[in-house]
Amino acid sequence: MPSDAIQCKPLEVAVGDRGIERAIKHLKRKVATEGILRELKMRRHYMKPSIKRRKKQAEAARRRRKRARMDAAPRT
Repeated sequence: MPSDAIQCKPLEVAVGDRGIERAIKHLKRKVATEGILRELKMRRHYMKPSIKRRKKQAEAARRRRKRARMDAAPRT
């Protein structure tokens, strides 16, 4: 087992009176907000540190552009 493994609490979704479909929808929402699928996709293939750094910078620039666009948009 690698020493840099992250210990996290498991995701739990209670299946109540509303049914399994509702619980699955809730689980998918939790997985998306936790960023688990994004992390799995990133770890699927090895990425060189230089490429990882470039991707990180590009992602930050994209977020900045989006934030600037949201701030510049007229509020209705």
